[in-house]
Amino acid sequence: MSTSAIPLAPSSSSSASSPGTGLLSGGFTRLCKGLVVVLVAAHILVYSFPSSLTYLALIPARTIPFTWNLITAGYVEQSVYGVVISTISLLFIGKLLEPIWGSREFLKFIFMVNFLTSVCVFITAISLYYFSTKENYLYTPLSGFHGVISGFLVGVKQIIPDQELPLIKIKAKWLPSITLLVAIAITFWTEEAAEYLPTMVSGTYLSWIYLRYWQRKPETKIRGDPSEDFAFSSFFPGLLRPVIDPIASIFHRMLCGRSDASKNVQAYSQDSESLPGSDSFEAARRRERGARALEERLAAARIAGESQKRDAAENV
Repeated sequence: MSTSAIPLAPSSSSSASSPGTGLLSGGFTRLCKGLVVVLVAAHILVYSFPSSLTYLALIPARTIPFTWNLITAGYVEQSVYGVVISTISLLFIGKLLEPIWGSREFLKFIFMVNFLTSVCVFITAISLYYFSTKENYLYTPLSGFHGVISGFLVGVKQIIPDQELPLIKIKAKWLPSITLLVAIAITFWTEEAAEYLPTMVSGTYLSWIYLRYWQRKPETKIRGDPSEDFAFSSFFPGLLRPVIDPIASIFHRMLCGRSDASKNVQAYSQDSESLPGSDSFEAARRRERGARALEERLAAARIAGESQKRDAAENV
């Protein structure tokens, strides 16, 4: 189903500005505020008591028996810049995703992506050590919320893929890909940035796995998002997709099996047939919910602005 058939904004003149205005207007959710408190408190704890980093961050050589590091590491930012970036990203992206997914699903997404990302980073560090025999791979403290933030960008790609961001003038569906490209480019300039790359790559890929195959949708009978618009090849330019699709299908059969995938595709196809000419019914509903949430924030911002003008006029 083409995205042009979906009303993403009340009028064409406001559609270009709705994403940015929607993200900047309205209040932040209580859950996101609570998570911000956790991030700030963890940073203050590590800053005040540096030895606590040994017990909270992911240190591959000490993960066994300190297995709780796989959970706590994602909520510990070691720098002020990391706290600021994670806090801003969590508040602004969270107030877009949480109303659409629900608080419970939003929190579940954060927990799953954070935990699985830490597992992948642990395996990567151990593998790099065995190949290079460099002990810094085993004893460097790894932590940060950037894996979940990368996953949030995948969620934005899923919900409002064709919305154009006002400042950088790109569509939201390219946010995860561009972020990873920038991160890879930075690693050529500074070695410190290389510590963040495995977490960002794992967070991006595992969040896509979760949203593509595992996320439950109470309003439908399927699990995940099997639409073509959210395929793995959609992270790449169109010229590379004929090459990416066969490779992705191999990993799809290895990781997810054929039975569950075929059931989801079959159920998805039955739902799509309920609308003549529609090949992406679930994707359409998802975009409509995202657009509705953005429009509600736009309306709230306009009402607040009008009330402020009336109060100013009365004071005069």
